[in-house]
Amino acid sequence: MPIPSGAPATPAVPRVPEAIHRRRWWILTVLMFSLLIVVLDNSILNVAVKTIASPAPTGIGATQSELEWAINSYTLVFAGLLFTAGLLGDRIGRKKVLLAGILVFGLGSALAAFSASPGELITWRALMGFGAAFVMPATLAVLMNVFERDEQPKAIGIWAGSVGLGIAIGPITGGLLLEHFWWGSIFLVNVPVVVIALIAMAILVPDSRDPNPGKVDPLGVALSIVGLVLLVYGIIRGGELADFTDTTVLLAIVGGLLVLAGFVWHEKRSSHPAIDITYFRKPAFSAAVAAIALVFFALMGVTFFSAFYLQSVRGYTALESGLLIVPLAAAQMVFAPRARLVVDRFGARAVCTAGMLLVAAGLASFALFDAGTPVWVMCLVFFVQGTGMAHIMPPVTVAVMQALPREKAGSGSAINNTFRQVGGTLGIAVLGSVLSTVYRGDIEGHLGAVPARVRDVAGESIEATLGVAEKLGPVAGKPLVAAANDAFISAMHVTALGSAAVALIGAVVVGLFLPGRPPATTGAPEETRPPAEQLTR
Repeated sequence: MPIPSGAPATPAVPRVPEAIHRRRWWILTVLMFSLLIVVLDNSILNVAVKTIASPAPTGIGATQSELEWAINSYTLVFAGLLFTAGLLGDRIGRKKVLLAGILVFGLGSALAAFSASPGELITWRALMGFGAAFVMPATLAVLMNVFERDEQPKAIGIWAGSVGLGIAIGPITGGLLLEHFWWGSIFLVNVPVVVIALIAMAILVPDSRDPNPGKVDPLGVALSIVGLVLLVYGIIRGGELADFTDTTVLLAIVGGLLVLAGFVWHEKRSSHPAIDITYFRKPAFSAAVAAIALVFFALMGVTFFSAFYLQSVRGYTALESGLLIVPLAAAQMVFAPRARLVVDRFGARAVCTAGMLLVAAGLASFALFDAGTPVWVMCLVFFVQGTGMAHIMPPVTVAVMQALPREKAGSGSAINNTFRQVGGTLGIAVLGSVLSTVYRGDIEGHLGAVPARVRDVAGESIEATLGVAEKLGPVAGKPLVAAANDAFISAMHVTALGSAAVALIGAVVVGLFLPGRPPATTGAPEETRPPAEQLTR
């Protein structure tokens, strides 16, 4: 029955102990710090690939394939273990998992910095991915357990803004380090940050867990790992080959999907499932995780080709390219913490749909770029993209996390991050394949002056073409450079439109299934049940 307008509201029962509630913002700062180094490291490597590919002593002479796997080994392990890491945090304690993950990440960073060969770098990057898989879901799960429900949207907005900060300062930091130190410094810089984070976590962050985790579901956990690893490997392999019809690619992707289907079948019938599949029957929950995947599919794809556009076509340095991304990060940092206010006024459906449309508009704008587009136009487009993302990620993350009980926060965070990671990986692979295919088709007609023995290699990418043009000399190579730039811009236009189409699909999904503006309340109690789980210092 509604409460009369003049009646006093029944106060909600606090679910967070007072000692922890008082230091919640300090805890959030530590969580952001931990998340920042994981996100930063993933973007910092992109600006160092040219240096690492150089012969010793400048680099370690990594080939194109080895460079791709230095990036992909991290992604493969990270994505494959995210779901398991979230479940483990719910069971044994999120603080323990967070501390262990940061420690392993720091150890992997130190070893990667002193890699003597591409094989070593790939191995240590995989170890870093192992640690990062336990960090990312734990940060969001801890956040959900140190903030009361009414403050969670604000905290999640700040948490999401830190991701934007990592995206921006990664390339900038990488550019600065490479200008003054050797390539390994981009990994070694993580070590002091990890030490500070470990000390701050040990002092400030409380532990939390599911007080009634039930029986272990080893088959479900195994199926989730195998399915995700196969799926992500197939996606990565398809992107490498620019061919998703290759037998090895199809076997991995189809095998991964079949294993994941088996995982869902098992979870629906298990008396002690690792994740309650019935949550996906809620349209708002499913729409939220779909929106996360779609927006990162589109965004990571455009981030991939924009790096080549800025450095290879426009000739900007790694540091200058990183600085151009600052408007995107600035928009996220400014608007993400305030997104909850817009959602309160207009509803999640309207806000996320508008955000998706802004992202789509920003992506489509790349179809108008050429070799002489003014810098201020690029900055404006990046700012529009960041503004759109800032009004998507916090609301959909809140929708996912608040749909599950607080004691299952680790599982909810794992679902959120798994869909994000798989969507981003798929975006790079699929849109990268489109870019490569269109580029090769356009450049092949201009390779007549290139020696036959390197003609095939010269058409693989703009970097390969420019490398061959440089060997031809400034006079003979000039026409090939112009043709490479034209071919890449044409391929970028096609890829940008594909990215925008994916973002528009996301707009339709959230527009149809996310909840609209919440009804006005008159002070009814938000939560009256007692604390659902234990938090310890």
